[in-house]
Amino acid sequence: MATYRRARRPGASYFFTVCTHHRLALLTEPPYYDALKESFRTVKQRYPFDIDAFVLLPDHLHCIWTLPKTDADYPMRWSLIKRLVSQKPRDFHPVPVSSSRFKRRELGLWQRRFWEHQIRDDSDFEAHMDYIHWNPVKHGYVGAVADWPYSSFHHHVAKGVYPVDWGGIESRPEKERGFGEPE
Repeated sequence: MATYRRARRPGASYFFTVCTHHRLALLTEPPYYDALKESFRTVKQRYPFDIDAFVLLPDHLHCIWTLPKTDADYPMRWSLIKRLVSQKPRDFHPVPVSSSRFKRRELGLWQRRFWEHQIRDDSDFEAHMDYIHWNPVKHGYVGAVADWPYSSFHHHVAKGVYPVDWGGIESRPEKERGFGEPE
C-alpha cells in the first residue's frame, strides 16, 4: 500500500478537496447535507479548527481550514467527519460497497483519499478562497457565485470580503486553476 506524505504543521491553514466515491452526486440532498453539517459541528466541538472558506457541490466539497497552534491532525478530523456522514443516512439511501471496501469496513460514500494543500502565504490563501467560491460557476450549477446556497461566499459578503456581484460568468477569476480536480 502506498504511504502518502502530507504537510502537517500545527496552526497552519490547509485547502482540501474531498470527493464522493465514483462522484456520486448526493451531498446536497437533505439527509447527506444535514449529516455533513452535523458531523462538522460534532468534530469541531471535540477537535477545534476554523473553517475559513467552504463550498459543497453534489459530488465533492472544497474548504480551507486553519488548525489550532498546537495541532496538525487534520487527517483524523477528516476521518471522523467522513465516518459520521456515512453512518447517518445509510438507512435512507444505502451505497453499494465493493468487497474490498467491505473488508476495510468502509461504508462506500467517500473516496478513500482527499487532496490537501498547505496554504503558503496571503496570495495563496486568496487564490484558494476565490477558487472555492467560484467552483459552482465553474461546474455550471449557477451563473453567479451568489446564486449557490452551499457556500461560505454569503458569509464573506456580509463581512465585506467580496462584493455581492463578484464571480458571475462574465467575471471569471484571473487565476482559475484546477486545485485537485479533473478538468
